[in-house]
Amino acid sequence: MGLKNSLIIVLHEIYGINQHMEMVCGKYSLAGYDIMCPDLIGLDQSFSYDMQEEAYRHFINCIGFDQAFKQVKQLAVKARAQYRHIYLLGYSIGATIAWLCSGEDNLCDGVIGYYGSRIRDFTNTIPKCPVLLFFPENEKSFNVQELVDVLGKRNMDVHILSGKHGFGDPFSGNYCDESFRESERLVDEFLRKYRGKK
Repeated sequence: MGLKNSLIIVLHEIYGINQHMEMVCGKYSLAGYDIMCPDLIGLDQSFSYDMQEEAYRHFINCIGFDQAFKQVKQLAVKARAQYRHIYLLGYSIGATIAWLCSGEDNLCDGVIGYYGSRIRDFTNTIPKCPVLLFFPENEKSFNVQELVDVLGKRNMDVHILSGKHGFGDPFSGNYCDESFRESERLVDEFLRKYRGKK
């Protein structure tokens, strides 16, 4: 039996697999991709948006980037035997985990990350696959332009879009329709471009 065509591994934010992640998975499933959305927080239910601090503490104290990265890497290595193309699509902590995976040889064919603010802690990662990153104009904890300038030297596709962290999530108070639509257009372009390369 031959390899299946394309898999997208969707990596959620600190909140877990919530309505937004289900919407993202549904969209790409309808577009013909197989989908995996691993639970990276190890809980039976997701956190609500008003529990941001609690959700963040849970991830940092109970899981951490190292453990989550190993979990996703293991999943992608296993999927590699079954799929021609594997893409990682991450949001916030999920984007940072996807970014860490981009540094692994032959693990995936493309990485897409929305507002992976902790990427700033891992700028020594050298991507081994095409990468598309989105950042908001404003982040409370760091200078977005400085990070984008560092990443831009790596020959990657990095965009700063209007709005705040969460601009791509229609269920978030920080949702920005214009930026969401622009990012969707760029993601579709990116996937079309690299889907035909193998």
